[in-house]
Amino acid sequence: MVVISKTFSIPQFYDSHAIAPLKDLVFLDIETTGLTPATSSIYLIGAVYHQQMEWHIRQWFSDSLNSEQEILEDFFSFIKNYQVVVSFNGETFDIPFLKKCAAAYGLNTDALDNIRSFDLYRHLRPVKTLLQLENLKLATLESYLNISRLDQATGKEMIAVYHDYLETGDKRLYQVLLLHNEDDLKALPQIMPLLSYLDIFRSEWTLAGYSLSTASSSLTIVVDCSVKVPVAVTRELPLCRLSIRANQIIIEIRAFVGELKYFFDNYKDYYYLPDEDRAVHKKVGQYVDPEHRVQASASTCYTKKSSTFLPLSHEDMFDLYKEEYSSKQLFTEYIADPDFILAYAHNVLEDALRCAVPVPSEEAQEAPPELFS
Repeated sequence: MVVISKTFSIPQFYDSHAIAPLKDLVFLDIETTGLTPATSSIYLIGAVYHQQMEWHIRQWFSDSLNSEQEILEDFFSFIKNYQVVVSFNGETFDIPFLKKCAAAYGLNTDALDNIRSFDLYRHLRPVKTLLQLENLKLATLESYLNISRLDQATGKEMIAVYHDYLETGDKRLYQVLLLHNEDDLKALPQIMPLLSYLDIFRSEWTLAGYSLSTASSSLTIVVDCSVKVPVAVTRELPLCRLSIRANQIIIEIRAFVGELKYFFDNYKDYYYLPDEDRAVHKKVGQYVDPEHRVQASASTCYTKKSSTFLPLSHEDMFDLYKEEYSSKQLFTEYIADPDFILAYAHNVLEDALRCAVPVPSEEAQEAPPELFS
């Protein structure tokens, strides 16, 4: 067994306190000779952690066919000091693989059983749609954030390199094996800022400004957030154009200028006046000539208003207007008031969150990234 320890630096890091204090996190990645513990072994375990204001990397390398148990025992002893293990697809591959290999040697796996898992792949799945990513492979996420790596090989290619190393003892092959694992490990804390694309929708918002363009009949709302995203993104959504830049959300939404109808709920209490094309309460309608009034129905129980209206994603604490009773699209009247604008922004962004950052159902989850890719 060989244990390698070194320090490194990264340009920025995600505020992990919502998960756990940084000192309690350990990032994990393993290298194996195959996909199943029954026919394969672990030849390299890597961990990254933050201690005394520095990032540290530790790797346990099996330099012989008889070292797997030794690296497992030393690794399990090491992670007892941490509360959360952070991985990329680790809940599907790394952690079960470690447990099964440990069980084969009769090792105690309490260290892994008692530590909380935070699988970055699972938590980052919803941002794929928002960022319009082709897939969720680690290399794709690295590319989006412009994270550079020295190693360009795949995990599958490393299996042959490891076997060649065992036969030859070539130090160059040894360095290649360590570098592949090291680059994967260093990428884990560096891709965590992608979580901010989810956090920004749940962060504290304050209204930075808004303006209604009479020329284009569009409303622009700028919201300051307590979270900052690493890369600006813009998406065209059903109701609006959504841009996220640094710590701001910018909503551009087309207003409707014209006449819409406000429908009363209790239509049985109203008369419809065909000559005036509107409904009035029966307390008022009783004074209208019976020849000029009829019992209102759900579709005729309305009053009309000409104004500037904004589309709504769902019913909320707003007066609701529609073109017709059967219309699906809801509107509310535009009010040039900061409290109204911020409340309206919340309504629109709730819909934006569903459209731009969908949470996959258990039945329609994306397949995990290819192992050894």
